[in-house]
Amino acid sequence: MKLLILGANPETIPLIQVAKDMGVYTIATDFNPHAPAKKIADKSYNVDGMDVKGLVELAQLEKVDGVLVGVADLLVPPYQKVCEHLNLPCYANQKSINALANKFFFKRVCEAHGVLGVPEFPIHNVVFPVLVKPVDNCSGQGISICYSQKDLVDAVGEANKMSRSGRSIIERYMTCDDVLLYYTFKDGECYLSATADRNTCPTEKGSLVNLGSTYPSKHTNLYLNCVHDKMKKMFRHLEIENGVLLIQAFVEDGKFYVYDPGFRLQGEAPHLLLNAISGFDHRKMLINFALTSEMKDDCFPSQNDCFLKGKYAATLWILLKAGKIKVIEGMDINDSRVVHVVQRLQVGDTITPNMVGTEKQVFVRFYLVCDSKIELEEFSQYLRNKVKIVGDSGEDLVQMPS
Repeated sequence: MKLLILGANPETIPLIQVAKDMGVYTIATDFNPHAPAKKIADKSYNVDGMDVKGLVELAQLEKVDGVLVGVADLLVPPYQKVCEHLNLPCYANQKSINALANKFFFKRVCEAHGVLGVPEFPIHNVVFPVLVKPVDNCSGQGISICYSQKDLVDAVGEANKMSRSGRSIIERYMTCDDVLLYYTFKDGECYLSATADRNTCPTEKGSLVNLGSTYPSKHTNLYLNCVHDKMKKMFRHLEIENGVLLIQAFVEDGKFYVYDPGFRLQGEAPHLLLNAISGFDHRKMLINFALTSEMKDDCFPSQNDCFLKGKYAATLWILLKAGKIKVIEGMDINDSRVVHVVQRLQVGDTITPNMVGTEKQVFVRFYLVCDSKIELEEFSQYLRNKVKIVGDSGEDLVQMPS
């Protein structure tokens, strides 16, 4: 069977590898002719993932049996339209797309179901500091923290420029705990599969960039008791039957403020940790759905455990400063606690100043599973100290947490 995958960034490589292991013929398409996942796919094209007409023609040319979006929020709406044109299985519908692909509309549907969003400000009545972001972009692009009116004007202009619809949103800058809530939908049932505490640091631009996450979140029980049922009711309203969905939220004074949905496999990739710990594979489930309209994996409900069967896990991100990579050291890691590695950059790649403060500055993501929280913390620090990246002028390019 043939599967067309939209987007070919480094995070999509594990999805393509699993599809090939399942005996599926993979076709990757991306506007970037050098997109890394194209090297892994059986065949690749340069059709832009936003070009619905071009994607439909490509799918018809190749006589594909299914279409699946890779790891890119922006490609979920065109994925839904392509599947609709071809009458192929799609886990997204127009109702869920409208709510989940735009931060403004997502906040409105949350409010309607009693779920709090981050407080907003109109541009003429702002209480600083605030966070300004596009309503419909991802990976940290176009996001700024503002402490004055002058900062605000520049930030709104940048966010509008990075928005497909030319719109931005101004929210209270939250300095509290930041959590990830990862859901699985199968045959109309909703399951909380993982929770995590997000680790971030500020950049020189004032925005925040992720350093990784630790699983499970210390707020898991609070979430299950106070918010989970409201979210399930909202998902039923959106008619979500199958798929995977990440929701980000802040936690302050016992209240959750949700702020960012991602209706696809994530760059954070909690599915890799869940596969290692619990034995089910979201990649296989989504591939099966794309080809058969069923997620399959009858054992999933009994395997699913958002407390990870007593294990502790983490994603560890190594970020780089601006510069050109000359030498990479410390990646020779042979340890069973490292269950997966996604290296995004190679010798010769350049990190431009514009990439700093976004996920484009991520050199590598390590996926770790340990038996205790202390072991996880110590092992994470060991890996962070081990990896060395040297620039053209001999400078250390690794951005250490502040």
